[in-house]
Amino acid sequence: MTLIINNHDVEQVLTMEDTIDALEEAYLALAAREAVCRPRIDIRIPTSDPGKNYQWGTMEGGSTAGYFAIRMKSDIIYESEYNGVVTQEKYCTRPGLFCGLILLTSIENGEPLAFINDGHLQHMRVGADGGIGVKYMANEDAEVVGMLGSGGMARTHMQAFTRVRTIKKLMVFSPTKENREKFGREMAATYNIEVQVCDKPEAVYKGAHILAAVTDSAFEVTDGGLLEKGAHIVVVGGTGRPDDASLAKVDRYLRFGDTPAPVGHPELATDAEHIGYEARPLQGKHGDGRRSRRKHGNALPDRRVTLADLVQGRAKGRTSADQITYSERGNLQGAQFFAVAGKVYEAVKRAGLGRAIPTEWFLQDIRN
Repeated sequence: MTLIINNHDVEQVLTMEDTIDALEEAYLALAAREAVCRPRIDIRIPTSDPGKNYQWGTMEGGSTAGYFAIRMKSDIIYESEYNGVVTQEKYCTRPGLFCGLILLTSIENGEPLAFINDGHLQHMRVGADGGIGVKYMANEDAEVVGMLGSGGMARTHMQAFTRVRTIKKLMVFSPTKENREKFGREMAATYNIEVQVCDKPEAVYKGAHILAAVTDSAFEVTDGGLLEKGAHIVVVGGTGRPDDASLAKVDRYLRFGDTPAPVGHPELATDAEHIGYEARPLQGKHGDGRRSRRKHGNALPDRRVTLADLVQGRAKGRTSADQITYSERGNLQGAQFFAVAGKVYEAVKRAGLGRAIPTEWFLQDIRN
């Protein structure tokens, strides 16, 4: 039987500790060539509305440990402005609904094991990346978080940060007052920490040991001029990178790794976070398809260290308390989904959750 696993099922079985462990294992397996993945690839097509484009995105990978997964997204992409901040928005069929699915298969017999809604798993895997970066690069006594953003990604990042450091204070800003105040109350109650809800973004930098920019902004939101000594930087969403002034201050850069080149085609190796193909390529797109925009690769190759380098003792991360550090996953998204979806599938089976449908529905006797 093949399982249909929804977000509620995932939320019941997937812990942040398991997510962090699964991702670390997957990244080290990639470095050892026991796992493989490719960068995210998007297909973008203009719709009849010039303000929107259709985007189909996939990322995939698998491991000798037993699982393969492909994550698929079908979105209408557009941009919106609120309080002077341009954000990337998306939906499927209508605003408020989204289509993101993970197909998990067995590498032993090719069986389709599960279709999993990607929403909760997506937030957990991104938050876990932030936690891994803090675990290896932030100062051991880091206890103050400065956060830009107050949505789902902000919540899972706080969950991850509290698993790897003793967090005592949060300073948060997001453009909508109601959202940031609600988030602040929730974080104070959940983690029994001091929370400062800020009216301006610059206020989150003062005394921040960890700076987390977790927004859907279409542009960089960090401000390198405000970074303090010893800070560790995490950025997700939007452009997925800090501003140039922040990068110029970074002393040590942890990039978890890079996808390998296709076998026999070293010229096709890329460190880009994802690759896009477009219908009407000369027509300006929105969101990830902004014309001529390339998702960044290695941000600071001269200051870079990989997760495998750190774990295996080939290199050091932070070497002084005053250094400013920055961490990011790299273009390893495909490796995340087989690792975490495999954990979810096993836990769902043990718990008797999910909805079973006949595997035969997906099989045929005509060779393809």
